[in-house]
Amino acid sequence: MTATRTSPAAPAAGRPTKGAGLPAAADGHPVLFFDGVCGLCNAAVDWLMARDPQGVLRFAPLQGETAEKLLPSSDRECLDSLVFLDETGRSRRTRAVVRALGKLGGRWAAASWALWLIPGPVRDVAYRLISKLRYAIWGKKESCRMPTPQERARFLP
Repeated sequence: MTATRTSPAAPAAGRPTKGAGLPAAADGHPVLFFDGVCGLCNAAVDWLMARDPQGVLRFAPLQGETAEKLLPSSDRECLDSLVFLDETGRSRRTRAVVRALGKLGGRWAAASWALWLIPGPVRDVAYRLISKLRYAIWGKKESCRMPTPQERARFLP
């Protein structure tokens, strides 16, 4: 990802954007937006769903209708970054990962707090490196994943 100037639509360093609250489409659930054709991103979604038996999180591809309606173009066009959206706003990159982990509760919430101790710029260096290599290592699909019947309620278009 190239460096860009930040604007009100693009939060600096992935900080939550205030006033960009949770949409009605998510029924009060936080949403994690991801690159729908990325093998690593899909594996991360599977991992999160397996550790979220209460179904707290919702998921939507950055290439989908929900992202188009709820996210600024700066977030939708940056496919190398996860975007987390809840009632407090949205976050990108490692901040999105840490906030999603925190919503899982239990030991994952503790892991989330531990990750907050690592400065964001340090976390994001590792994140950006992995994001540059993700297609080469984990592959790229031809289209966004289709959720199973059991997963459908947790995926937004």
